[in-house]
Amino acid sequence: MENKEKLAKLNQALEEIRPFLQKDGGDISLIDFTDKEVVIQFEGNCFNCRINNLTLNIGVKQIIKKYLPEIERVRNIE
Repeated sequence: MENKEKLAKLNQALEEIRPFLQKDGGDISLIDFTDKEVVIQFEGNCFNCRINNLTLNIGVKQIIKKYLPEIERVRNIE
C-alpha cells in the first residue's frame, strides 16, 4: 500500500475517533507514520487527561488497526 493510501485510511480513522474526543473538549492530530507505527498527539482537554493512555490503547489504536491492521504501534507525543 502506498503512503498516499495509508494517509487516507489514517485520516478516515481519525475522523471516526475525533467526535468522541471533541465531545470532551479534545482533539487528535496525526504527527507521523511508518509502515508499522503511527504517531499522534492529543490536543485540548485530551492533552493532559489522566486517562489519555487508556483512550490511546482501547480507542485510538483499535480504530486505526481496523483501517490498517498492519500497524503494530500507536504512540502519543506528550
